[in-house]
Amino acid sequence: MAYYFSRKINAGFDEAVERVTKALKEQGFGILTEIDVGATLKKKLDVDFRPYRILGACNPPFAYKALQAEDKIGTMLPCNVIVQATDDGGVEIAAIDPAASMAAVDNPALAEIARTIGEKLKTAVQEA
Repeated sequence: MAYYFSRKINAGFDEAVERVTKALKEQGFGILTEIDVGATLKKKLDVDFRPYRILGACNPPFAYKALQAEDKIGTMLPCNVIVQATDDGGVEIAAIDPAASMAAVDNPALAEIARTIGEKLKTAVQEA
């Protein structure tokens, strides 16, 4: 089972970040965190790394439902979405598949929430 959804797009890096942020918003997600991996690695290790951004996406109504169904599920929140430059000059957008990441949790109510959120993330990746 794949643990993510992904798609390559023909856009600049910053444009891709904007497009996926907009697509996530249309699916009910907000961005709680944003990590510039390249800048972090430069600062901490003094190494150069390709443009790579991690967006911590949250859909509050579904996060609330998930927390009600499983109190430790916060260890898996928010849903991470990445935007990264590829070697061929393009950009890849990828998002976690919550159904795959939460498969280890034996809770049918959570599984349904994960499937629904997964579909919303998949739609956002495809529409970005």
